[in-house]
Amino acid sequence: MNILTVDNITKAYGVRKIFDNASFYLQEGEKAGIIGINGTGKTTLLKIIAGIENPDSGSVIMANNLTVRYLPQTPVFNDSDTVLQAVTRDNKTEENQWTIESDAKSMMTKLGIEDFEELCGHLSGGQKKRLALVSVLLAKPDILLLDEPTNHLDNEMSTWLEEQLKSYRGSIIMITHDRYFLDSVATRIIEVDKGSIYSYEENYSGYLNLKTLREDIADAQERKRQSILRVELEWVKRGARARSTKQKARLERYEELKNTSAPVKDDSVELGSMASRLGRTTIELHNISKSFDGRTIINNFSYNFLKNDRVGIIGPNGAGKSTLLKMIMGEYTPDAGNIEIGSTVKIGYFAQEIKLGQDMDPNQRVIDYIRDVAEYVETEDGKITATRLLERFLFKGEDQYGLIGKLSGGERRRLYLCKVLMSASNVLILDEPTNDLDITTLTVLEDYLDHFNGIVITVSHDRYFLDRVVRRIFAINGDGTLRQSEGGYTDYEIRVEFEKRELGNATGGKADSANGANQASGNSADNWKQKPREKKLKFSYNEQKEYETIEDDIAKLEEKLALVEGDIIKFARDFAKLNDLTKEKEELETKLLEKMERWEYLEELAAAIEAQKRN
Repeated sequence: MNILTVDNITKAYGVRKIFDNASFYLQEGEKAGIIGINGTGKTTLLKIIAGIENPDSGSVIMANNLTVRYLPQTPVFNDSDTVLQAVTRDNKTEENQWTIESDAKSMMTKLGIEDFEELCGHLSGGQKKRLALVSVLLAKPDILLLDEPTNHLDNEMSTWLEEQLKSYRGSIIMITHDRYFLDSVATRIIEVDKGSIYSYEENYSGYLNLKTLREDIADAQERKRQSILRVELEWVKRGARARSTKQKARLERYEELKNTSAPVKDDSVELGSMASRLGRTTIELHNISKSFDGRTIINNFSYNFLKNDRVGIIGPNGAGKSTLLKMIMGEYTPDAGNIEIGSTVKIGYFAQEIKLGQDMDPNQRVIDYIRDVAEYVETEDGKITATRLLERFLFKGEDQYGLIGKLSGGERRRLYLCKVLMSASNVLILDEPTNDLDITTLTVLEDYLDHFNGIVITVSHDRYFLDRVVRRIFAINGDGTLRQSEGGYTDYEIRVEFEKRELGNATGGKADSANGANQASGNSADNWKQKPREKKLKFSYNEQKEYETIEDDIAKLEEKLALVEGDIIKFARDFAKLNDLTKEKEELETKLLEKMERWEYLEELAAAIEAQKRN
């Protein structure tokens, strides 16, 4: 059932058009993720749906008697309210008054708010965001509108919220940069791009496939247009006279083709490494400890950062992640131990929060903000000016001479990142860099960090970003200890889960363990001694038959795949048919990959059998 329709909305701020006759619809129970480059109107779209802003034209149509709740990026509470009063006041009814406080306390505890009598005026921005999240979840509306719900959540909180939203019975429209979160929760992706809205009935991975397909089709259509245009141009050059109806029609066709706009390509934020030279001594932490109000944050921790180290720091909110970063930068002094910083170390710091008026002058021009650092910087690709750098960060032409105060929050974060990179630091310290950065900029930042000639130290709750960027995890446990784990976040999770299982097995009973020790399978340390001699290699009956036909099977799959790809271009405008063909294409690609892997195995086995015969 269709419960929401955004119908041909147009919205502009001055000369800047955000939406141009854009439309989409939402079905009952769907969970939609809104994505797009910062400044394209994602938050504006949520506000229009929530009724906070009105479109210049067009309409938002909802089914009757729907309830809607909106989570803004920066929620506001009455400073004199307790946190419990703040989340229950608008959610209490006669039916739920006995359970609402219990539910509220349970949710707040999950999100790290444990003092229920704390005044809202004492909360940080991140705590207020989590409190607002509890408030909208308690309301259980028909449509939840969430603007960056995972910001200010640690990894455990994000996992909890993910499960809450997956099981939520209502519909959800959310803005988030968390790609794992989108992949897990979203059933529809709404892309805001150049004034238009594109809707994909897929999660994030499926959206990437369909977007690539859409762009490929647009490119193919443009190539066809250019080809026809060349033929028509030659006809016009020959001096064809518009005397007949047929000739007039052909000239009109030529004018139509000539005036049709080509597909607009996304700009890319590509950048070569701008790091300065890093000497032998980098950053060395020698037995450092730090406490606040009698609580030990870090206890006797040592580590020497290596050149090109990629370190991710994770842990619960308040555990001390940002404290560790600030000690490295010299903002905090360790209570014990010392930190040695090499003479060639130049630190670039990307802070978790930037405040307009404090960290950025709202009346300063964008270009002057970057020129405050340098007019140009040397990169692997040669010299790059402040103007060119801004262009690569999607600040084009007149945008560079606009005022910072007129930028969206996400655009200011992108500009701030641009300034950090312009400083040509050889150590990048990134505190929650994924907050409020769009996925496009994040992707290019990740590519930049791949080639960055220096050290990267990041605090992040974004599991995808950690998997993509870091090669070592430090988990701060909140009791002063740090756990080191090699690999990205998923590697860390797997290792922790494995150790939990091992601990459970170890406490399962000594007698059982002893009895099973001599009967263990191939994983036992002594069991290899009891293995029989290696058997003579040979194909099984089924393997022999498969080996004889597998190359023909692969050829047939490739032929089918080519036919489906041809149909995809043929039915480019039939989206229902296109969706079926795309799924068929994915299934064929999966089967082809499986066949190719099986063919490799059989080839290797055949080679081993032949080698065994020769020996």
